[in-house]
Amino acid sequence: MAEAHTNDLSAVTASMNNMYRWTRHVYDLSRKYYLLGRDPMIRSLNLRPGEVVVEAGCGTARNLILMAHAYPGVTFCGFDASEEQLKTARTNVEKAGLSNRIFLAHGFAQNFDPQTMFNIPAGSIDRIVFSYALSMIPPWRESLDHALALLGPGGQIEIVDFGNQHGLPAWFRKILFWWLDLFGVHFRPELPAYIASLDGGNKKAQTTWGLRGYYFISKIVVG
Repeated sequence: MAEAHTNDLSAVTASMNNMYRWTRHVYDLSRKYYLLGRDPMIRSLNLRPGEVVVEAGCGTARNLILMAHAYPGVTFCGFDASEEQLKTARTNVEKAGLSNRIFLAHGFAQNFDPQTMFNIPAGSIDRIVFSYALSMIPPWRESLDHALALLGPGGQIEIVDFGNQHGLPAWFRKILFWWLDLFGVHFRPELPAYIASLDGGNKKAQTTWGLRGYYFISKIVVG
């Protein structure tokens, strides 16, 4: 499947709704076998009470719920381009009894406005999380740059996504990338390189690789 990059956000929503209209019901069950590294990323956050975290592409709110349980006193917000996914997310948050700490909205990573969506002024967000989201977002660079622009001093971007599989057999890489491409997911070798290029000036960036390159976790801190 060729990767589409469109400025028609209504078309993006329609496409994402079509993708997840039925699969949202089994999303978490199926994804736990290959969206690896999410839990190590969550454990590494070291959030403090009073902080505000926004997840871009929050899907079913799986990560938000785990983070809310792990870090009491922290406010969590999530948005997704798929209204269908958000239906499941809202149900999951309500079932978890976390509607007073997790807030959800429909939006797009490249232009989301935390003030409009969550009544959170730009500059007051402590963390923005991208969990296997940038590999699905054609304007990934714009999305990452936009997120960085919303952070104040000390704010952090947290990323977990598919790696280059450098320690795994070539046949495994070929099959995995072929299969991911069917769902509009793309390993982006330029993404870790771009993250590394941000290290300097008022930003510090670091990346670690897990499971022989299956995934990577990156942190970008704004000074």
